[in-house]
Amino acid sequence: PTGVGWYRRTFDLPAAAKGRRVWLEFDGIYRNSTVWLNGIALGTHQSGYTSFMYDATECAVFGGKNTLVVRADARQNEGWWYEGGGIYRHVWLTTLDSLHVDHWGLFVTTPQVEKDAAQVRIRTTVRNEGSAAVPATLASEIVDAEGKVVAAVEGQRTIGPGGVNEFDQRVTLKAPRRWSVEQPYLYRVRSRVLRDGSPVDGDEAPLGVRTIRFDVEKGFFLNDKPVKIKGTCNHQDFAGVGVALPDRLHEYKIEKLKAMGSNGYRCSHHPPAAELLDACDRLGMLVMDENRHLGDSEEIKGQVESMVRRDRNHPSIFIWSTCNEEGHQGTDLAKRQGKALYDLIYTLDGTRPVTSAMNQRDKWGKGLSEVQDVQGTNYNPEGYDEYHAKYPSKAMISTESASTLTTRGVYAKDEKRTWMSSYTDHAEYCWRPVAEKPFMAGTFVWTGFDYRGEPTPYGWPCINSHFGIMDTCGFPKDDYWYYLSWWGDKPVVHLMPHWNKPPMDKDGIVQVKCYSNCERVELFLNGRSLGAQDMPRNGHLNWSVKYEPGMLEAKGTNRGAVTATTKVETTGKPYAIVLTPDRTTLKADGMDVAIVSVSIVDDKGRVVPTADNEIKFSLSGPGRILGVGSGNPSSLESDHASKRKTFNGIFALLVEATETPGATGIRAFAAGLPASSSQLVAR
Repeated sequence: PTGVGWYRRTFDLPAAAKGRRVWLEFDGIYRNSTVWLNGIALGTHQSGYTSFMYDATECAVFGGKNTLVVRADARQNEGWWYEGGGIYRHVWLTTLDSLHVDHWGLFVTTPQVEKDAAQVRIRTTVRNEGSAAVPATLASEIVDAEGKVVAAVEGQRTIGPGGVNEFDQRVTLKAPRRWSVEQPYLYRVRSRVLRDGSPVDGDEAPLGVRTIRFDVEKGFFLNDKPVKIKGTCNHQDFAGVGVALPDRLHEYKIEKLKAMGSNGYRCSHHPPAAELLDACDRLGMLVMDENRHLGDSEEIKGQVESMVRRDRNHPSIFIWSTCNEEGHQGTDLAKRQGKALYDLIYTLDGTRPVTSAMNQRDKWGKGLSEVQDVQGTNYNPEGYDEYHAKYPSKAMISTESASTLTTRGVYAKDEKRTWMSSYTDHAEYCWRPVAEKPFMAGTFVWTGFDYRGEPTPYGWPCINSHFGIMDTCGFPKDDYWYYLSWWGDKPVVHLMPHWNKPPMDKDGIVQVKCYSNCERVELFLNGRSLGAQDMPRNGHLNWSVKYEPGMLEAKGTNRGAVTATTKVETTGKPYAIVLTPDRTTLKADGMDVAIVSVSIVDDKGRVVPTADNEIKFSLSGPGRILGVGSGNPSSLESDHASKRKTFNGIFALLVEATETPGATGIRAFAAGLPASSSQLVAR
């Protein structure tokens, strides 16, 4: 549903704050929002994805009540997926001195990085909104991850009334630790504004010391080491909460992708929440930050400016994208519009290359291609060699690939229930040409997670996509192990399907598929060898197996030694409920979240892969149920309820901490099964 939503909030500003500036910062409102404070219109913001700020000083009441009103009009869409509606990211109220760092006014770069030292450039825009000239001092320091000041610099300027001044400071960081996907070491830059020797304002930004470059023959280099981008495209929603994600869920999604071996995240197709980029900085995930619409109007350029100015300090961002799959991408109009955005990005940043996601193979090399540093290609892997031969001086990256359609735990297409089969080789078809061509910098698979909307190839009652490597809850589908095999660095072996009377032909033959990165895999059924096969690189193995209940086991070997094993077994009937939180200790901050996997197991503790029991749950203590989801693309159950049906043996319960410390008990029960319980502690 779309429509118009209204928000109203009354708050006090202390009388002592009179004379200070008042900022209202909105991280994201979907969409076309208008904001009033005390009945006075502050402005209208069109985009549902970019962040923005209003200076509300002149209409603020100090020492009394203030009423903030926001109108959001979501009746017009910006994309073709589920986009939500209303205020779905943080809103910040900030009071600050008349002498202060400007909004997004701190910009940190590393123009020269060598083995023993890095030159850090700190540009800080300071604004004086007072009525008299002010002698201002800007003291900047670099703090390492342990909290130690490792470099510092100061500068002085006199700033006139209403004046703005940029302090351009340079400092040498000795023996810097590098930021990488394996070891994402972070410094922080802190800039303090002093008047008469006393601090009156300040700002800080992350600093990751790293170098990036693209080579037309050898791909992408991070810190002068070749890195193949193993990325995923992602929208911003999650099961149980829609697009209004608590900060923890942003971090959880990046953790899940990292665990799969992924090192790249494409923000599809819009700037993300700032907290997601914070998580990418901390965890070591390379990011393609993407603008929503191509154009050269003041509105579109303003959206690009918001994205770049807000995000340019994040070391995780290695490339900007101006747009995705614009219909006129190969035209002179697209070239002019792309050039306008390209020039704007380089004016605001200039430290990262620019690309755009182009899906029309016959237009590669034209239009947008002429005004971007790196050729972005959506799909069409057959065209990689052709483009590279024709344009050998242009680096390439697959900005979008795969779009593999699968449903978790399903092994036969079911149109009635809008499910897709997990039997597909499409992931391999799309990854192999990227992996095997050195000039391809990498790829971003569509998508890391299923997302609401775009239920290809179905319609209602299917409510989310089937493209994800994981479902909407972050539970892995079978293709997850294909990517883990070839993106990870540990021995892997995985079998599909499950062994509870899986789909088979009329003769009882089951097609068994194995994902592994081991040199050789041997398959066993109830202890009998069904033969061993060599694993092709970036490939998979198949066996045709006459079904019989019991245990199917695979053993992967390297240099003759078994290095990985897995098994699927015929399970018994549902016997118990198991609650497995991702963490048992939370912060008592009113925002932290635990993701609790709720599964049905048999009497031997094995998840029953076909279970669909309805489970009821309740909480005791200070926690609250934030939402629930199962990953079932055709489930119309409420995401805000005290019950849920498991989907192929499992679903996810999201429990949010309150600001009250203490233990929260979780209790789950279902017809014919004993109750189960678990506990979370908020501190």
